[in-house]
Amino acid sequence: MSFDNLTVINVLIAIGIIAIVVVAAWVARRRTQARSAELQRQFGPEYDRVLEQVGNRARAERALLARARRVHHFRFHELSSGDRRRFEATWARIQAQFVDDPALAAVSANQLISEVMRARGYPTDDFEQRVEDLSVNYPTVVQHYRAAHELTRSAPQVDTEQLRQAVVHYRVLFGELLQDTNRHSEVWRGATAS
Repeated sequence: MSFDNLTVINVLIAIGIIAIVVVAAWVARRRTQARSAELQRQFGPEYDRVLEQVGNRARAERALLARARRVHHFRFHELSSGDRRRFEATWARIQAQFVDDPALAAVSANQLISEVMRARGYPTDDFEQRVEDLSVNYPTVVQHYRAAHELTRSAPQVDTEQLRQAVVHYRVLFGELLQDTNRHSEVWRGATAS
């Protein structure tokens, strides 16, 4: 084989290697874009909130994936009809209580949310962890929970209208948590694949 033939072969090998690297980079970029799109779809406004909070797309997506992996390991439970009736009756008492003591009603609504979450299979020790866990299955409703919690924390200093808003926010999440657990059994599958 002549020197010119070896040069041509080496050039062709180099071109082949470059082509493989370019294709691999393109495929990796497409996978990252697809994962980002899926996380945006799954987490909705929570995706934007976490991205703004951490300021870096890769770190935000790792945090959201970690949430989904964590929640994937929970053992969710369907509420019995008796539990459902009991929770609904408690909610009715909270609404009636609002007339006489709006601050206590807001605090009671927060406690009821924790009880329903616990009955569903969510850990309920820490508020921030509860919010992160809920964001996997309830990415839009979790914003109501944050707003209600913030208003309730300031309960003695807020007016009746703000307490009413807190109870309305809790009501949205309460209604979602009382629904069936189908969404819980379908926690985003991409979390375990990544």
